[in-house]
Amino acid sequence: MADGNLSNLAKARDAIYATPLEQLDPAQPALFQADTMWPIFDRLRKEDPVHYTQEHEFGPYWSITKYNDIMAIDTNHQVFSSEGGITIAEQTAGDGPLPMFIAMDPPRHDVQRKTVSPAVSPTSLQVMEPLIRERAATILDNLPIGEEFDWVDKVSKELTGMTLATLFGMPQEDRRQLIYWSDVVTAAPGQGLVDSIEQKMAIFVDYHAYFTKLWNERVNTDPTGDLVSMLAHGEATRNMEPREFFGNIVLLTVGGNDTTRNTISGSILALNQNPDQYAKLRANPGLIPSMVSETIRWQTPLAHMRRRALQDFEFKGKQIKKGDKVIMWYVSGNRDDEVIDRPNDYIIDRERPRNHISFGFGIHRCVGNRLAELQLKVIWEEILKRFPTIEVTGEPKRVYSSFVKGYETLPVIIPTRN
Repeated sequence: MADGNLSNLAKARDAIYATPLEQLDPAQPALFQADTMWPIFDRLRKEDPVHYTQEHEFGPYWSITKYNDIMAIDTNHQVFSSEGGITIAEQTAGDGPLPMFIAMDPPRHDVQRKTVSPAVSPTSLQVMEPLIRERAATILDNLPIGEEFDWVDKVSKELTGMTLATLFGMPQEDRRQLIYWSDVVTAAPGQGLVDSIEQKMAIFVDYHAYFTKLWNERVNTDPTGDLVSMLAHGEATRNMEPREFFGNIVLLTVGGNDTTRNTISGSILALNQNPDQYAKLRANPGLIPSMVSETIRWQTPLAHMRRRALQDFEFKGKQIKKGDKVIMWYVSGNRDDEVIDRPNDYIIDRERPRNHISFGFGIHRCVGNRLAELQLKVIWEEILKRFPTIEVTGEPKRVYSSFVKGYETLPVIIPTRN
């Protein structure tokens, strides 16, 4: 299994280093699906850390690949705007990009973010932790022993779906529908889930209708602690346009689902690929919080975020023009050896495991980052109580995307219980 991967990676490296620098294009979903995009980022960090790709299906763009440069762009919202979208892909149907607070600049961004942030405050997380633990225990107790199953389906989707349904105040029986909608949002047409943009937009109609119904129910009752109620009653959000409400629902769905779910799957894969680290974790469960942070760095569940230059700007000797698209490659920043020691190694007891860029920086730092860490911590505390080991039995099927860095399937077997 691993040998095949190494040979694919070696072939990819040869091809990438044989390509003229100016023709390098990191935003290739097929490379991410094959997990062979690493040599592009290795080369760009060394040779051209602020890189311009002239030819791409979504137009030319700049790639920022080093940790400190990404931080500089991410924290400079006066020059680098989030307005209009956060991915390299452009929305190609409907009425243009959906408005959502992650794709806004201050002051609109700040007041909308503030409206929903109490849902993931430390106090809220304290209340949620026992519920997350109870659900994690139920999920794990129902797993088959001694037979192969898909970890993504049985565990990662289940736990994140349950948590997200609770945050939205929606019935638990609808959680799989929510996961499906989240996948549709980031799916590339023709890659299995949706055949066309038109089909995607038709699914969005149902998705929008479902949450409009929830909004109408919440707006006519007293405020509750769920996200829909917070938006329906928030001073800065209660009069928002329906498209803006839907945009924020899309943001909160993808943000709450893809990131945590893919890191839960990634933790199983990383520990299997690094058995010495798995042994270390079993010997010392106190390393779980550190392992969680290292996995979030190693996995980097969202590979990039986009900004657009509001003015001409010189950055590291390069002339970025007003209107240019600038892509911050978090997946590359997390492998920058000038900031992170041995960045390609998975080390669960690093000195500073939270020194990663997966959650972004500045005003757009992930609002639910502590909830993501909590779900991972809880599931691993419950795993270690139950199972001596979980073994990956084949290659994962990765997502076809240069934005979501995740897994469609991950076959595993649990040989025995404790």
